Amino acid sequence: MDSPTNTTTQNPSSVPGTVPGFNHSHAIISSLLSFPNSSPISIGSSFDRELDKALASASGDVSAQDSLVDRTLQLASLLLDSTKRCFRKRASVHNFSTWFLPPELTIKVFSMLDTKSLMQAAACCTMFNSCAMDRSSYAHIDLTTATRQADSGVVCVMIHRAGKELRSLKLGRVARSDGSDSTPSLLNGSFLSPLSYNHGFLGSRLRSLRLYNIRPINYTSFIEVLSVCSNLTDLRISGLKFPGMLLFKKLTEKCRLIENLCLEAYQVPGTTDTNAGSPLIDFVTNSYNLTSLTLISYRLTDGLALNLAESSSKLKYLNLSRSPTLNGRFLRDLGHSCKESSLETLIMRNCYYLQEKEVLELCNSLIKGKFKSIRHIDVSSNSGILSNNGARIYKPKLPLEKLKEERSDVTFVADFPLVRSGKRYRVCDEGAEEELREIEMMEANNVGGSEDESDDEEFDDDEDTSNGTGEDDSEGDLEF
Repeated sequence: MDSPTNTTTQNPSSVPGTVPGFNHSHAIISSLLSFPNSSPISIGSSFDRELDKALASASGDVSAQDSLVDRTLQLASLLLDSTKRCFRKRASVHNFSTWFLPPELTIKVFSMLDTKSLMQAAACCTMFNSCAMDRSSYAHIDLTTATRQADSGVVCVMIHRAGKELRSLKLGRVARSDGSDSTPSLLNGSFLSPLSYNHGFLGSRLRSLRLYNIRPINYTSFIEVLSVCSNLTDLRISGLKFPGMLLFKKLTEKCRLIENLCLEAYQVPGTTDTNAGSPLIDFVTNSYNLTSLTLISYRLTDGLALNLAESSSKLKYLNLSRSPTLNGRFLRDLGHSCKESSLETLIMRNCYYLQEKEVLELCNSLIKGKFKSIRHIDVSSNSGILSNNGARIYKPKLPLEKLKEERSDVTFVADFPLVRSGKRYRVCDEGAEEELREIEMMEANNVGGSEDESDDEEFDDDEDTSNGTGEDDSEGDLEF
């Protein structure tokens, strides 16, 4: 005879792996979620009645009532948080299914954003956050639009997030303060130190480094960082104080792949002649990939300027604007001596002591068919040009029409606007974002940027233009 079937219900707490009360809690939550569809007022009234009953049952114990209210608030908060998490998960699944770009292309797009915009995109949704945390999204770090928030700690975090994907780094304030905003730079001397970690592994990944008006900058520390950036091809520093020849010496030793060098200095003591500037000449001579050289506000002699133009076999773009010492004597020699030169663009805007006779001599050399490589020359100035008798004139007698007939392949810009004309070149002593954009635009048009940067650059045309994630995510999210 078969034994009778045991119909006794097993205690949930005795089931291996089951937390006591779990099934009971699950049943209550399931019952709550399956609550009949009623008006919010009706549901709220039901909650009020049940809570009042519970409080009434403990009417004699105030602490028990307080505990009950606190516990109810905690449960309600947990339910709200859980609901929000479920909502975000559903929204994330929806975004992944409806977003028209695959993750790899989304990451590529994100890598083209400035870092502030990237952080804002990361806060939009879980899907964007996932793509924004990818190392490749930080390949090109641009913190020039977040100067009020980007301190040394933020820069270090971004460099670590990029890791081995790091290719370019832009820091500082592109547009200088006009006096109304005197906020000091949040960057100190150690903001580039992560590039030197692990024997300079991250520094060796860097291709482009651009620093704008970071003052004061620890010159010694910066030189040491350059020592590990052996694969640097693009270096631009605006607002460099007292740029010594040690910089060019270090570049010659450690950064032999430089293609584009742009230095804009201020408060340069003394005039740099050929002897004093020999490290600069050595750099130009030994940098076999150098195609673009910009030295703004450098006190150069004409002899040194001529040596620079003649020293490089690949130099196509030379910008010596705002030099307070050049008179243009090297221009006549340039027209006669550069027979095999590769120089295509020469910019000398706002050179205060530039002389009319020297520019005229260059024009005549071009008309005679010399200096065959040149394609673009700009000697425009807000302050006019010095005539033969030393007077400052705004309408020099230059044979530009004849030059245009004889050398249609050459664009010669010699614009000296009067103050009353309303047109003023923004290449001034204080500098401006407009000037830097013009410099980059001219270089891009005449030389072409480095491969990693070519897709990032945007320039504004206006009427004045003539010319990483670490090994862990402990850093948390940064807000800009």
